[in-house]
Amino acid sequence: MRNLELPGRSPVHAAGGMAATSHPLATAAAIDVLRSGGNAMDAAVAASAVQGVVEPQSTGIGGDCFVLYAPQDGDGGSGDIIAYNGSGRAPGKATPDWFKDHGVTKITEHSPHAVTVPGAVDAWCRLLDDHGTRSIAEVLQYAIHYAREGYPVHDRIAVDWKRCEEVLGQDPSAKRIYLPGGESPKAGSLHRMTELAGTLEVIAAEGRHGFYRGAVAEDIVGHLQGQGGAHTLDDFINAQGEYVTPIKTVYRGHEVYQCPPNGQGVIALLMLNILDDLGLDKLDPLSPERLHLLIEAGRLAYAERDALIGDPAQVDVPVDELLSDGHAAQLRAKIDHDKATVGLPPENPPGADTVYLCVVDKDRNAVSFINSLFQTFGSGLVAPKSGVLLQNRGFSFNLDPSHPNCVQPGKRPMHTIIPGMLVKDGRAVMPFGVMGGHYQAFGHAYFLTNLFEHGMDLQEAIDLPRLFPSLSGPVEVESGIPGDVVQALQDMGHKTAAPAKPIGGTQAIRIDWDEGVLTGASEPRKDGCALGY
Repeated sequence: MRNLELPGRSPVHAAGGMAATSHPLATAAAIDVLRSGGNAMDAAVAASAVQGVVEPQSTGIGGDCFVLYAPQDGDGGSGDIIAYNGSGRAPGKATPDWFKDHGVTKITEHSPHAVTVPGAVDAWCRLLDDHGTRSIAEVLQYAIHYAREGYPVHDRIAVDWKRCEEVLGQDPSAKRIYLPGGESPKAGSLHRMTELAGTLEVIAAEGRHGFYRGAVAEDIVGHLQGQGGAHTLDDFINAQGEYVTPIKTVYRGHEVYQCPPNGQGVIALLMLNILDDLGLDKLDPLSPERLHLLIEAGRLAYAERDALIGDPAQVDVPVDELLSDGHAAQLRAKIDHDKATVGLPPENPPGADTVYLCVVDKDRNAVSFINSLFQTFGSGLVAPKSGVLLQNRGFSFNLDPSHPNCVQPGKRPMHTIIPGMLVKDGRAVMPFGVMGGHYQAFGHAYFLTNLFEHGMDLQEAIDLPRLFPSLSGPVEVESGIPGDVVQALQDMGHKTAAPAKPIGGTQAIRIDWDEGVLTGASEPRKDGCALGY
């Protein structure tokens, strides 16, 4: 338990339903849905849609989503986890030769070539049809209201928005919508997006076809083609996510579930497997010894990610081998407890923004839900009539035909966004997730080891100061980590640097089946909260 004399927040407890998101208006929408009789899936989609309006730098209908869902069977819970991959695909023309013929030698982050076909709307509609009790029209009303009538810009969002003025100024539609008066909105100001409100109303009336066919799709494709993109209307008509078989490992008596590749969830599991036998419980949470082991395990796991992870529909991804005990032992043996490893592959491109949320309803259906544009404000490209801000997930692709993450027609890029779910004794006990682009796999391991190795409560495990190692660059270290600890890490050979912004963001809801109580926690580095009833 935290020191109640110091600033901070306590976990939230409730016996009915609960939602945890990175924005208070999204959490409030989810709770409203739950209290009015909707289930966890209804509430999750409603909250995600709201965040696509009120947290526009992180998510929206121009992005992708992944979901883990634990439906309860009415007999005391279920551990049967359903996974949905709502990630978009590369255009049908997008071959390495096409890029070469068009003089493109690299997929840059704010180009049309980084835009994959958005998968979020398709996923929302499919998940509501299959697991919800409300229509897409009903759950979108909250987002439509905030887009049309306006929403107050929150503090963390205003900071992120300000950092992106240059990017947003490069696209006329983005500049008009997101830089009213020529600058980013200030915290506490009211912002409206009438074009986006109209598009959400079309989706409410027509379902997924309102996004992937007709005027909205024509507006998006026309804008991308005008920028030199390979996209066609057929790419949107053919867009479709899919149910996939989740993957898991066992850590401290819990089954830890993730979506399989093309996401990096397997790397979170691999990192837990490496850490499993390193005696973290005997170390102080912020000791240089513990942080060093996390850094080394993370670098080893991420090197595997960048060498092996791609779209399993088009390349062989050796998931079973990656999660084998023998592979974890081999990687674990490479860790020197006293000094940093050198000579790993080049680091990944920086940063990203995402929203992660989780919901548990009165029947204990549990949803772990993540929705993202990838980098802050995605590609920075906005379709002019529909107001759709487009993701830049294709920035993860490369143009090397020998690499598993090489761009190909209809291929899904390696994804950073990963929802998590814990199961114990055959019942789902905690949806959880971590925002922050490449940090997410590392963040899952950091959060779970805080819980299981050091006995923290949910909020303490989220609050603990963070760090994140790039593969060959510096270790980003938040200011909350004591200076003597940073010096000790440097003495071990780690180069350190301050992060450009606070690292990541986490939400979680724990289900206590014996007491019938939910306990939630939310990220203090963001503007949101956990609420229950």
